[in-house]
Amino acid sequence: MNGKDVAEGGHTNSAINRITKYVPLIETVKTYRKEYVKSDLVAAFTVAVIAIPQSMAYAIIAGVDPVYGLYTAIVSTLVSSVFGSSEHLIAGPTNAISLLVAGSMRNYVGTENFYGMLFLLTFIVGAIQILFGIMRLGKAINYVSHAVIVGFTAGAGVLIALGQLNQLFGISLGGGYMTIMEKLYKTILSLPETNGYALGLGLMTIGVIILCKKRSKNLPGALFGIIISVVLVMLFSLGNHSVKLVGEIPAALPSFKTFPLNRTLIGQLFSGALPIAIIGLVEAISIAKSIASTSGQKIDANREFVGQGLSNAVSSFFQCFPGSGSFTRSAVNYFSGAKTRLSGIAASIIFAVILLFFSPYAKYIPSASLAGVIMVIAYNMVNRREMRKVSKSGRSDAIAMWVTFAATVLMPDLDWAIYMGIGISIFLYLKDTNTVPVKILMPSQDGTSRFYEREIGFIREKTDVLIVQLEGNLYFGSASDLENKLQEIKDKAKVFILRMKTVSTVDITALEALQSFVAQVKKSGGSIVVSGLCKGLNRMLINSDLAQEIGEENIFFSEDEVFASSSKALLRAKEIAAQKEQQK
Repeated sequence: MNGKDVAEGGHTNSAINRITKYVPLIETVKTYRKEYVKSDLVAAFTVAVIAIPQSMAYAIIAGVDPVYGLYTAIVSTLVSSVFGSSEHLIAGPTNAISLLVAGSMRNYVGTENFYGMLFLLTFIVGAIQILFGIMRLGKAINYVSHAVIVGFTAGAGVLIALGQLNQLFGISLGGGYMTIMEKLYKTILSLPETNGYALGLGLMTIGVIILCKKRSKNLPGALFGIIISVVLVMLFSLGNHSVKLVGEIPAALPSFKTFPLNRTLIGQLFSGALPIAIIGLVEAISIAKSIASTSGQKIDANREFVGQGLSNAVSSFFQCFPGSGSFTRSAVNYFSGAKTRLSGIAASIIFAVILLFFSPYAKYIPSASLAGVIMVIAYNMVNRREMRKVSKSGRSDAIAMWVTFAATVLMPDLDWAIYMGIGISIFLYLKDTNTVPVKILMPSQDGTSRFYEREIGFIREKTDVLIVQLEGNLYFGSASDLENKLQEIKDKAKVFILRMKTVSTVDITALEALQSFVAQVKKSGGSIVVSGLCKGLNRMLINSDLAQEIGEENIFFSEDEVFASSSKALLRAKEIAAQKEQQK
């Protein structure tokens, strides 16, 4: 083999590796084992059975025909399983995303091009998520705190439940868009018009789901409840008793369909698409990492961003609304024994088969039964244990959660509830980090190299040497606190040792606070010694001339041994103090 062949072989392998990186399914197929087939198929069938009633219910929450929920389950699950990072994540319609979609599209309900704009919204969501992945913004998702998600999810659960009360009671409120509070008000006024048959079917569905859950978490209670409802409707012709039914669902796969793509419409939909994209990614990454903590798989957040983005972008051309990772379906997939991402692909195929051959029976599904399914979903969204945990964990998290919860329930625009929650979280974080831990280290008097921490107020009288330990991130938000604390001790020693081993970064504002302290100490005849300094911070000191003011002979760099740098700095400080004493 000559050099040219080796080079060409290397280029080929490099190209294959790049393709495998962006299409993880290739690696899965290459390493697939025959013994995985049964486990993946069992998991896929279980997921499909659970997803059918869920997908239809989520479509109703989103304000669209139930068939689009099935379309979204088919296409989103397929594409995300091919391109996503997680082997077990199942994408498709979800409760929180569906509610956000309903809020974003409320102004367009009843318009001629409603569904075209809905599919454009799906495309924009996918494009944003792909862009986030390409820009490698995986870590940025950490700015959406867990407290915000808990608050939003609980608020969404309350809204979803209130919005389905009229369907559960079989009360028709007429057409046109109404806010949840308007629907609730009209439902209460119309309670005398309750349809007993519809209410009975809804409560029966809720009862079946609860009983199945008590027997086994793997039993598809929602599906059983829907099947029993369909049988009752067919046996007793309940459609003739004013029981609202889902109606005809086409026995066809989602077809390729284009939608209007222009700058004006994109501008109108972008503000609604952004929070959907962010929450969708938060959901997907949280679920993927949760399962990965048990499975041992390593999750690449940026790759999952791209996978979720492609899932929404591709599905937008097949009549789908935005989706994300589903915790319920993903957990069922994993705990049903799924070994690889092929279980998700198989689940998508099973969705399609069911849609083709069983859709004629779907027209008998009562809306009240779907409302019952949604009520149980909404109840489970209010995670009381997590809310108690967040409330006890700290004031900042509790405030962020309850503000987000209240905003979700009360504000007309759900996207603003998300923005408010994120804004509150960042504000409270900055508020909590605007103080600098400043400690006094006292060397032991027994001749050992041990040091003891003391608070600033511990120093009452002037001493020869004082070790001041600075910690954390010294930035503009904490500069004022740093300056105030250093002011308290500026005349408490002849020589100050600034121990900076645990200081991660220093910005220009905090650096000015340090310069001010150094200048005041030197003006009063004192000296400064620095210990535990890392190379990066030293460059900042040199560039700001602070290193020259302190004196390079008084700067000691960080070492592997604990307090090695501080011990050297202490010897130097005592030497300086002795010199000052001799000069008197």
